Amino acid sequence: MKGLLIISGLGILAMLAEIFKFKKLLLPIVLLGIIAAFALNFLEWQTRLDISYFDNMISFDKLAIAFSGIILLTAFFWFILANNYFDKSSSLVDHFALVLFALVGALMLTAFKNMTTLFLGIEIMSIPLYVLAASKKEDLKSNEAGFKYLIMGSFASGFLLFGIALIYGACGTFDIMKMRMFIEHNATQLPLFFYVGVVLILIALLFKVSAAPFHFWAPDVYEGSPTLITALMSTIVKTAAFAAIFRLFSIGFGSISEVWTSALALIIAASLIIANFSAAMQSNVKRMLAFSSISHAGFMLMVILANIRTNISLDAIIYYSLAYSIGSISAFGILYNVSRKGNEDISAFNGLSKNNPLIALCMTLAMFSLAGIPITAGFFAKYFVFTTLIGTPYKWLLILAIITSAVGAYYYFKIVIAMYFNKSEDDAPLIIENSNKFVIIISTFLILAIGIFPSFVSEIFKF
Repeated sequence: MKGLLIISGLGILAMLAEIFKFKKLLLPIVLLGIIAAFALNFLEWQTRLDISYFDNMISFDKLAIAFSGIILLTAFFWFILANNYFDKSSSLVDHFALVLFALVGALMLTAFKNMTTLFLGIEIMSIPLYVLAASKKEDLKSNEAGFKYLIMGSFASGFLLFGIALIYGACGTFDIMKMRMFIEHNATQLPLFFYVGVVLILIALLFKVSAAPFHFWAPDVYEGSPTLITALMSTIVKTAAFAAIFRLFSIGFGSISEVWTSALALIIAASLIIANFSAAMQSNVKRMLAFSSISHAGFMLMVILANIRTNISLDAIIYYSLAYSIGSISAFGILYNVSRKGNEDISAFNGLSKNNPLIALCMTLAMFSLAGIPITAGFFAKYFVFTTLIGTPYKWLLILAIITSAVGAYYYFKIVIAMYFNKSEDDAPLIIENSNKFVIIISTFLILAIGIFPSFVSEIFKF
């Protein structure tokens, strides 16, 4: 909770930076604030207490602290990558404030205990992102991305609110623990509109993670948004949304899993098929990574589908969130630097192994991790997901996931081939500033370290 308060304070401080003329100090202050929030998060983990706040509307239990840690680590890397991103912008402090408030909403989603807090968290996270997606004001694609994200996000919010209203009408409470007890005691007497509410909430949350068939906004928004904003949406937003889905459907609606698991299985299958085959046809790297994120959403939804509320499922979804976030921040960080001349196609990576061998190696390992190749973090991420699903009736999804992963390897390897086997039109070396190089190298190191020692993560997040 203290971490959430610090990030909220940083957001307010960012808005005052213009008035009190400390814009140049804003980035160091934000980085120190995130480190402080992470440290306080760690101390709360050590106390092993589940303390509720605001009449049990929010509670930082072990699950919330684990997801918050991943979000704060990713945010720390993101702010270092973005250290010169808005230098030429007159609205520097506004952009910093928007990102920080989006981070506040993400942290709320990891710890909500009340449907009201769920809605507030989603809106606090989403509204700044609508603005940030369109923050490249001179670019028509960026304006279009912000508009599409706003319209589709508004529809999703409407579905979520209507679903929450129906659930409240049936259960008489917004508290998810009281709601769970009511469902267990009245399983045979729940009205039909209660189940409609569950489906509406599921649709709204699946939109946030861009699972098929609610994914159609993602490729256009990812492509049109500034690259670093796309990185923010692909990592922090997805981690927070999955934390919310896991908490709500494994705890709140876990006892009526037969209502939503069959539909979720079909959604996962559609996500895996549509995403991987669509990604294989893309030449724009951001669109390819957008479809890739849909595929990864399918994998993370498998843990929720298994509906096993044990350390196995907790370890799986936390490990996958960490591995995917690190791999994505590394890939988008490299793409941001490679595409500075305006070319975001795979051809921009031609000959990168000669122009900058170290960055080419880092990109290769990031692609290997996202593809699930040993000895990277992505391999064990998928392995842990398969472990949770193996004892369920959905073994056919495992076969489908393995087949579609092979397709995924094809489009990830297209970038690797371009870097090592295609000739570059420009032989000038790729110069990357030290701060960006630091993030790329550290994230690559973590990809390998977590992949070689997967049990280390389990020990850190031991419940």
